[in-house]
Amino acid sequence: MPRPAARRRRLASLLAVAAAGALVLGGCTRGADPGASDGGGQETGGETATASGGPERTEVGASHAADLPADPATDPAYAAYYEQEIEWGECEQANDPRKECGTLTVPRLWDDPSAGDLEIAVARIPATGDGGKALVMNPGGPGASGTDYVDTMATIVSPQVMETYDQVGFDPRGVNGSEGLDCLSDAETDAYRADTLTATDPAEIRAGVLEGAERLAAGCEADDAELLPALDTASVARDMDVLRAALGQEKLDYFGYSYGTFLGALYAEQQPGRVGHMVLDGAVDPTLTLDEYAAGQADGFRRALDAFLASCLAAGTDCPFEGDADTALQQLADLLADIDAEPLPTSDPDRPLTGALARSALMSLMYSDALWEFGRSALADAADGDGTQLLTFADQSAQRRSDGSYRTNSNEVMSAISCLDRPAVTDPAWQDERAAELAAADPVFGPGFAHSGTACSVWPVPPLRESAPISAAGTGPILVLGTTGDPATPYAWSESLAGQLEGGVLLTFEANGHTAYGRSGGCIEQHVDRYLLDAAVPEEGTVC
Repeated sequence: MPRPAARRRRLASLLAVAAAGALVLGGCTRGADPGASDGGGQETGGETATASGGPERTEVGASHAADLPADPATDPAYAAYYEQEIEWGECEQANDPRKECGTLTVPRLWDDPSAGDLEIAVARIPATGDGGKALVMNPGGPGASGTDYVDTMATIVSPQVMETYDQVGFDPRGVNGSEGLDCLSDAETDAYRADTLTATDPAEIRAGVLEGAERLAAGCEADDAELLPALDTASVARDMDVLRAALGQEKLDYFGYSYGTFLGALYAEQQPGRVGHMVLDGAVDPTLTLDEYAAGQADGFRRALDAFLASCLAAGTDCPFEGDADTALQQLADLLADIDAEPLPTSDPDRPLTGALARSALMSLMYSDALWEFGRSALADAADGDGTQLLTFADQSAQRRSDGSYRTNSNEVMSAISCLDRPAVTDPAWQDERAAELAAADPVFGPGFAHSGTACSVWPVPPLRESAPISAAGTGPILVLGTTGDPATPYAWSESLAGQLEGGVLLTFEANGHTAYGRSGGCIEQHVDRYLLDAAVPEEGTVC
């Protein structure tokens, strides 16, 4: 029996919010793009450097934007960028009739303003009052569209915040409506996401990851090789300061989810004197290599999966698994192995549910415990031989439309940004050993987190930033939100970032799911509102 329309709308809304903040890096589960574990190095096209007591790493290259000799906002060479005004007009697509769209011009290469320009897509929903302030936001990714998410953000914030602030979103360079990458056709993206690596030998899995990564890298390089070195997050942070000026703001008021917390922290490091109110929800730890980053996610998603299975078993007859938690985990792993071997039919005869798509769907369900009831139903259908519901989850999280097109290029640009922002290990023996360890710890998601270094080893540009703390000395209070059961950005990362930032203030949400604001039922939202509206920060140790 079809789900009632109201239930379908609720599901679509929950999936849209969950997908916006998704941040999972590249490995052998296509479409979900997981990564690897701790300690690391990388060999991106050349020389390697050896980390003390660890495997080899690629020598990190130089960002065009991280270190500049002078503040661009006061440098005459950049005056045309900082003096521009956005011409707001109608949007081609808008869920909210109040929404306005425009473009922003930024330097293609921040250390060479003579090298040409890039056009950045921006959107806003004006404040209901005349506060004259703008709240810039980034929903995560990397590669999520801020111009899309601004519609959702305007429904999440309170009426008081909406009265005071224009809600402003932008598509970072390389992303969606901004001048960006088109690495794969829709059909190629379908194939990339559905490609399941069924081998059990770590070396064979690594070879499969490498083949897929090479296809993606070749497509991106063929599309715009010169743009690739300019897609690092430090460059996006520079762009955000131009946006601040174009909005007529002396200081940047900012709300970043997931990857957007890394972007916000880098902005605060570059421009501490221009930080206004800054909320960082579901923090990314800037000290982690790509391998350490993926190790944290591997642990986070395993914990989330354990909580989901416990909830499923407690639901009784609605759950397709039985027994204790360990038995249920093995039953789920066996189901996925069966799908690996023989993909399930779906409502689309041309698109069976592969193991990679099933894992991507399951991973998307971990982003919000409000999705778990739908997950039980989808897994029950899969156990009965129908993959339709799980395919829907996978497609929603990848922003695939029913006509086969993709709403954004996030599936492609995620690697283009991630491989620049963090070094990783690519030593084959190290990767294979790590793959075996992660698979033993978690037979469902573990193997997918073992090959971030392999995926980035063939990227045409080396990483452009060493993993290091960010203190952003000189800012006022920066509010960091951490969710104790967050799978994609584990709570320990929020604790770490709040401790690194000179002005960091940690606010804790005890719950399952990714990020806190808009999900807590009022407690987190009230604290954030008081901060945004009155600059009042919660007491140390506040928990919701």
